[in-house]
Amino acid sequence: MATPLARRSNTLRSSLGLGEKLFASSEERRFAEALEAGLEQVELGLSEEMAFADSLADTTTRYLLDAGGKRIRPALTLLAAQLGDGNNPQVISAAQAIEITHLASLYHDDVMDEALMRRGVPSAQAVWGNSVAIITGDLLFARAGKLIAALGERVTSLQAEVFERLCLGQLHETIGPQDGEDAIEHYIQVLSDKTGSLIAAAAEVGVVLSNADEAYRAPIVSFGEKIGVAFQLIDDVIDLSSQVEETGKAAGTDLRAGVATLPLLYLRRQALTDPSAAALLARIESDLDDADFFAAVAELRDHAVTRETLDEAHRWSRDAVAALAPLPEGPVKKALTRFADTIVERSN
Repeated sequence: MATPLARRSNTLRSSLGLGEKLFASSEERRFAEALEAGLEQVELGLSEEMAFADSLADTTTRYLLDAGGKRIRPALTLLAAQLGDGNNPQVISAAQAIEITHLASLYHDDVMDEALMRRGVPSAQAVWGNSVAIITGDLLFARAGKLIAALGERVTSLQAEVFERLCLGQLHETIGPQDGEDAIEHYIQVLSDKTGSLIAAAAEVGVVLSNADEAYRAPIVSFGEKIGVAFQLIDDVIDLSSQVEETGKAAGTDLRAGVATLPLLYLRRQALTDPSAAALLARIESDLDDADFFAAVAELRDHAVTRETLDEAHRWSRDAVAALAPLPEGPVKKALTRFADTIVERSN
């Protein structure tokens, strides 16, 4: 009988589009087994690495870990590592560090965005307040740093660069586009920094620490960066969903928090010449009661600008897959391609 960890790793693998039906040959089945074993090791290690002797810190740092998550970043680390030696101890440790870094960023993001929900539960700042949420994020960044420091100078430098980009992305999102700067180009760069950089790093450390061919590193990094943007653009569409039980938050949560998602940016651009778009924009950006706001969000969900956002997400996903061209044919390339497809299918 499968253990809870095995069941969870299998569920994670399936949620990423990497179910059993994808792998038919014996080589591909061995690849799938290695991925599942790696995900089990990562999940077990996360629980151990995020343990704190301080009871309060142990509670707050585990809060979002226990709430769930798809473990997309460690899965990419493990996938990329199969281009080399596979799941060696350094690869597993790096996958854990990357996921802890991601968790840390969520605590900070929710403070910046004044978010009330995360992963279907009240956000940490809603439970304990901003100060505790910020300090918890800092604790997790520190814990990730300890893991990374043991992996050598190259990975430490990579992590530092990613942390810088995470901060710059948050800064630019907070300040907004400057005079003369295109708002949509500014937004895409924010997504590249806040989401794409860490996903790219997750894949890159898999190549580096598995001793894979150095020629694979650039394609893998390009794939990660592009699929990170696609992932976030799909999240922009999901934010408009009325399926609270699936998204874990009410429709238009990001819009109500003042986050300028791509559908809204497209609507603003169209509003310059289209009176109906201008009227919808005015409603969304006014102080509506819940019923009227949700009605406006539903209208935006059915608007052409949301279809345009989906098209843009699919374009980034296609470009991500195209970046994989230099990789050898085989289960890794096949799995990464399927992963990219699954990312943009989430809105269906």
